[in-house]
Amino acid sequence: MPRYIIERTLPKMSQEDMQQLARRSIQVADGIPGVVWIKSYISESEGKTYCEYEAPNPESLLEHARPLNISADKITCVEIEVHPGMFR
Repeated sequence: MPRYIIERTLPKMSQEDMQQLARRSIQVADGIPGVVWIKSYISESEGKTYCEYEAPNPESLLEHARPLNISADKITCVEIEVHPGMFR
């Protein structure tokens, strides 16, 4: 299954609001075949999140974002993953 990084612009929100959004995100993803949230990185100072997903295509990620009312500013397919342990 392809992997994607989604750059999002999100308003600053409380920890409780972030938890509710995360739970809702999982529920919505469960209803879209092949969409799996892997993890996210949050930059509060920049107002950005970078979310890693498995999905059949970018359109399914847009379908996921719509009911959550969250942005998907940029969707990038990740073809190759590297980590330091590969080079030691």
